[in-house]
Order: sequence, then structure tokens, then C-alpha cells
Amino acid sequence: MKKIIISLVLFSSTVSAQYTDINIVKEIKVRNKGVVVSAHPLASEAGAKILKAGGNAYDAIVATQYALAVVYPQAGNIGGGGFLVGVKNNGEKFTIDYRETAPRKATHDMYVDKNGKADTDLSQNGRLAVGIPGSVAGFFATLQYGRLPMNRLIQPAIDLAEKGFAITEQEAGLLNSGKTYFQKHNPSPNAFVKSAPWKAGDILVQKELAETLKLIQKEGLKGFYQGKTAELLVAEMKRGNGIITLEDLKNYKAVERKALEFDYKGSRIVSMPLPSSGGILLAQMLKMAGYENLEKYRQNDTKAVQIMVEAERRAFADRAEYMGDPDFIRDKTQYLISDDYLKNRWKSFSFSQATPSSEVGNIIRQPKESTETTHISVIDKEGNAAAVTTTLNGLYGSKVVVSGAGFFLNNEMDDFSVKPGVPNMFGAVGGEANSIQPNKRMLSSMTPTIVLKNGKPYMVVGTPGGTTIPTSVYQSIVDVVDFKLNANISVNSPKFHHQWLPESVAFEKNFPETTIMELEKLGYKVERWNQIGRTEMILIDDNGNIHAVADGRGDDSVAVE
Repeated sequence: MKKIIISLVLFSSTVSAQYTDINIVKEIKVRNKGVVVSAHPLASEAGAKILKAGGNAYDAIVATQYALAVVYPQAGNIGGGGFLVGVKNNGEKFTIDYRETAPRKATHDMYVDKNGKADTDLSQNGRLAVGIPGSVAGFFATLQYGRLPMNRLIQPAIDLAEKGFAITEQEAGLLNSGKTYFQKHNPSPNAFVKSAPWKAGDILVQKELAETLKLIQKEGLKGFYQGKTAELLVAEMKRGNGIITLEDLKNYKAVERKALEFDYKGSRIVSMPLPSSGGILLAQMLKMAGYENLEKYRQNDTKAVQIMVEAERRAFADRAEYMGDPDFIRDKTQYLISDDYLKNRWKSFSFSQATPSSEVGNIIRQPKESTETTHISVIDKEGNAAAVTTTLNGLYGSKVVVSGAGFFLNNEMDDFSVKPGVPNMFGAVGGEANSIQPNKRMLSSMTPTIVLKNGKPYMVVGTPGGTTIPTSVYQSIVDVVDFKLNANISVNSPKFHHQWLPESVAFEKNFPETTIMELEKLGYKVERWNQIGRTEMILIDDNGNIHAVADGRGDDSVAVE
């Protein structure tokens, strides 16, 4: 059948000395082609070029992640970690966990002083905040599912780092706002600081990062976790109070885990298991809301929102109580997503009033991760699908750039419960299940998800947004499955979020005021936020047409092979 493409181009700009007039494409409809949706047009294009060169979805998602490490340094990374959910065209499902881990020298109370007071600045900024990076190990673990060698997948990122690309106004603003922190934590010069303020159109060249990527290209995993790059990273630790060692780096391993799967109204949901809480939360929220037959309502009806908020409340209470690294705690996943448990959990729901959070969980607040994460959705023309969510945690992570290697390091240690009962950088607190231990992976909310219909990928979806990630993915699935909305409306409609504690429900700007006021009458406390998430969605209709949508909240973009 003849290819059909419909593109909505929001704007175009000169994005590199090498590229001119590259469009930010927000939506396409295509058939018999692969598509890539990510937070940056150059990253999406890097993935699409790999598809054109004969790579599959897993090749493309590796190339896109490398490119994001260059063009989207606030969250794209080689110094952080993430999760991949994959479904092959033969029905095989797999996940790869490349979440960061606590260094071997980490201790339960490493951020607590002699008076018992938690020093959250140490868990959030500088070298002691850094977990062992997992991204590069994750890329190599993904390679077994692809076709092309790593030296080809990494080349687009090398070119972008070496030759430079023009930054947008938004990116210039972020670099300018981070300058003070970059200077505080980096005594050596780096590519992200210059004397004059950054402005739109300036070319960001990252020569040191290009050399680091070339080492990976030449030496493989050892090019990052051993040798020069590892030595530079450990030297960076020693400039402050960091504790990552050469042994920590050499011993890091990405882990393949069994995907979390469950049924929802004729579809099969495939998502990420622990140590991401996202899949469990998604299963709990969809199942509990399903007891009230959401398909009877319309998107953003008061009763629909109330049902969904109350499902979110109960799921997040369980997150704080039960969830953590499955290698360190008793994994209660199957119990927590069982109908026996959830039907009992739902008995306290009432349309007449808001359920007080104190009635559905012990008052220990769970960590709320940074919203500075990024998501990629990919499907190739053969029907292989991949969803990846990856992060440095905070904006530019720990703000530390590895001198001589040119990349930011994460501050993921703050995603542990620094001290049970003590707020982290976002005012949220955690329990013992997510306490710090050596080699342990910190709990996450990242929710890369693939929805199957008749055994074939039907939706590939995910978003950044910290603890808003699972609630946004949840709403995306409900919008399509229950409310029968198209991908564009689902992605770009105003969203809401509740996470048990704090008690309030957050509503994105432009959310219907009538619904908000009716919920307030029922006892709901309300906050208004400028933005919730940046969802990347691919939807395949019954005729085989692929609808790919990049979120309008940022510079996100779709590229087609």
C-alpha cells in the first residue's frame, strides 16, 4: 500500500552546522515504515537513520539514546540509567533494567550527621549524590536484540558532539539557569559554561564527550566501565566526597527481568517490574478504576476523574509501604496486583466524598523523583516495538561533569529514602523498603509500556515526570481504551496527578474548571501546575496505520525512516 504521511510542523530551526531547517514534527500517520518519537528532533532523526540503514527498533532506540546524551544533556545521558521494555514481532517480551546502583561504600545513614539530621544537599548535589551509571551497560545489553554493530549506532551521536548543534531558546535558558551550579561543582572548564549568556542558535560543541563516545565505539563496554573513562570518573569522585570506585564501575551489570504483564479490557499491558514501581502502579490503577466501568464516562468528567484519582491514591500508598529493589526486599508484586487484594482496597471508595489519605496507608511519604527524565517510543516496519525511559534524576543530575570526559553524572542517590521520614529534594519522604544499601537499585516511577492487541503492539507509550509518570501513562491508556480518543488528544490533553501524599490533586493548566470546582465540593484539595509530563505515543490502528505523536509541551519530535 502507498505510504501516507500527515505531518504537523510547529516550527523549524537551524539545528547544526551540518543540518539546516530540520523540522520539529509533532504528529505523523504512516504505513509500512518505522517511527521514532523522542524529546529532541536530532535524536529522533538519529534513530530514524538507523532504521533506514537496516536496523530494527532496538538498534534505533540505542542510537536515539546516545544522541539524546549529546543534544538533551539535562536528561539524556551516559552518566545515568533507565529501563527498556521490548516486544518482538514474534511475541517475545523482555525488559532491561539499567537503573543506577548504590556504590559499594554506600551506607544506610550516609547522608545523616552525628546529630541524626539528614543533609539532603549531599544526596542531591555534587559527587556523593552519584549512583553507579547504568546507561552504557543497558545499551550493550540491548545490542543482542538488534542487527547492527555498536560502532554504527553510536556514530550519529559522535558527529553531533564533535560538530555541534544549534540550541533552542528553551535549551539556552536551561544552560543559563544552571551556570551557577555548573561553576560551583566543576572547577575545570566544560562545554556547558561560557562567559556570555547562551542564546538560541548558539552552537554547542562537546569535544570531550565526542572522545568518550569514540572510546566506547572502539573498546566497547570497557571503553566506559574500565580504562581512561573509568579513571576520569573516579578522579572526579576524588575531587569531592564521591565514593564510586574502579571496582564499582567494573562490576556494574544491566539486568534482564521478566516483564510485568496483565490484561485490561481486551488488551495486554506489558510494563516494567521492580525496581521501577511504574508497572505495579499502572496495574493497580487500571484494575481499580476498571471496577467502576470508566467507559461509561467521558474524559475529564467529574466522576471519571474522581475514580482515577482514588485509584492513584491507593496505589501510591502501596508504593511507599511495599516497593523497592526486588533483590533486597520481599517482592509482593503478584499480591499487590491481584483482584482479591485490589477489590478489598477499593471497598472504601465513595462517590460522595474524597477518601482521606490517612485511611488508605501509613503516613510515610514516598520519594518523588525529578521530572527531568526523558522517554523514547519506537516501532519498526516489521512490528518490533521498544519503549525506554531514562534519566539523570534532577535537571543535569548532580551538576557534576566528568572532567576530561564531558558528560554529566546523575544524582540518583536522592531517590533512595535518605532517612525514613525525611523529605528529599521534592519534599517527599520514603520508608525502609527503599533505604540505602550497597549495590542496591533505588526505587523508580519510570513506566515504559507497550500495549498489545491480538498479541501485536497496539500502543507504545511513556513520559518523563517523576512520580507523575505512572499517572500520565495510566491516563493515556484510559483515554485510548476507555474514552476512544486518538493519540493526539490523549497526549496533549491537560492532565491531573495524585500520589497519596501530599493530599492535594494537581491539575495542569487549561484543565476544565467545572470539574475542578465539583471535586473541591467533594472535599478534594487542589493545586494547579503549569505542566505535567511530556508523553511520547505510537498507536497502531486496526488498518495497520501507525499514528505517532510527540508531546506539544516541549521540543519533542517524531521521525520516520
